[in-house]
Amino acid sequence: MPSTPRKVAVVGISLSDCGRVDGPTPYALHAQAARRALADSGLDRGVVDGFGSAGLGTLAPIEVAEYLGLRPTWVDSTAVGGATWEVMAAHAADAIAAGHARAVLLVYGSTARADIRAGRRTSELSFGSRGPLQFEVPYGHTLVAKYAMAARRHMHEYGTTLEQLAEVAVQARANAAANTDAMFRDPITVDDVLDGPLIADPFTKLHCCIRSDGGCAVLLAAKECVPDTAKAPVWILGTGEHVSHTAMSQWDDFTLSPAAVSGRLAFERAGVRPHEIDIAEIYDAFTYMTLVTLEDLGFCAKGEGGAFVEKGRLLRDGGLPVNTDGGGLSACHPGMRGLFLLVEAVRQLRGEAGGHQVRQAGGRLPELAVASGTGGWFCSSGTVVLGRG
Repeated sequence: MPSTPRKVAVVGISLSDCGRVDGPTPYALHAQAARRALADSGLDRGVVDGFGSAGLGTLAPIEVAEYLGLRPTWVDSTAVGGATWEVMAAHAADAIAAGHARAVLLVYGSTARADIRAGRRTSELSFGSRGPLQFEVPYGHTLVAKYAMAARRHMHEYGTTLEQLAEVAVQARANAAANTDAMFRDPITVDDVLDGPLIADPFTKLHCCIRSDGGCAVLLAAKECVPDTAKAPVWILGTGEHVSHTAMSQWDDFTLSPAAVSGRLAFERAGVRPHEIDIAEIYDAFTYMTLVTLEDLGFCAKGEGGAFVEKGRLLRDGGLPVNTDGGGLSACHPGMRGLFLLVEAVRQLRGEAGGHQVRQAGGRLPELAVASGTGGWFCSSGTVVLGRG
C-alpha cells in the first residue's frame, strides 16, 4: 500500500473497428480494442491486474476477462448507462491511487447496428417494466420521449429555440467531417435538422444519435508504470459522479442534469475551473444533452446554453471545441458511448487526432480536457478532468 496516493495516468487508448462492422461479435470487438490499447501503451499484458467491463455477458466483466485471457485481482462492472465509463474510470483511478491495482483496463464493444440488420434485436431499447418504470411504461414513455420532454421544458423556461438545438448537430457534423473514423461526414444545415422526420417532439432524426457498431479501450496505470510506456501520459486530475433519478416524477428539475454535481466535484478535485478547459467531450445521444451539460458543467449560466452553442463555438476552431470527433451525433454511437469520450480526449491532448486535431494559438496542443458522460435519461453522470504533461 502506498504511503501517499499514487498519481494515475491514461497510458493506452484505442478504437476497435467502428461504424458499419457486420462480421465480428461484440467479444471480438472487445479483444481487438484491448490488444490495440495495450500495443498503444507499450506495456506487457502481464502488468494488467484490474479490469472493468459492462454491458456484455451474463457475468460481466468475468466473461469478457476470460475471453481476453485476463485474471484480474480488481474488477468493476458498474452499469449506469452512458455514464458508466467515466464512473468506472473514477473507480479505477481511486483503486490505483490506493494501491489496490497497478494497471486497469476498461473495454467496451457493441454490434448494436449489425444486430438490428441481422434481426438479432429490434430497434426499440426496452428497460423493462419493473420497479419505478411500471408507472411510466403503460403510457409509452420511451427513452427518447423522456429527453424530448426535458428539452421542451428547457425551451419553455429559458426560450431555447429549435434552431439553437439544431446548431449542436450541425457543428458536431462539421467536426466529424475531418475525422476519417466518423460514420457520417457530409455537412448538414440547420434547415436539414429542422426539416427531418419527427422522432419525438421537438427532436427530428438529426437531433438524435446515430446507431453504429464499434468498441474501444482505455488503460489506466500508476505513475511508476509511466517510464515504461510508449507515449507521454495523460493524467487523471479529478473525477466526480452523481445519480439523480429513474422515475421522471422524482426529477425535481428537467432543466438540471446530474452533471451539475459530478462536474463540480471533478473540477474541485482537479483544482481547475471550467474556463481553463481547452476541449470538452460530452455525451450527446441527443442535441439537448450537449446544451444542458455545457450549462451544468459551468461553461455558461443556466438558461444560456442556447446562446452559448451559436456562432460556431463548438467547432474545433471555436471558443470551446466540443465533441471534436463528431460525437454520438455523427462519429459513432454503439450504445454506452462514454468510453469513446475518454479516448477522444486523450487523443486530442496527445496531439494524435490527425485531421481533426485541435490547435490553440501558436499551434499549441490542448492542455486540459473534460469528458462528461450521461446515463439513462439524465439519471446518472460521471465527469473526468484530464491534463497533459
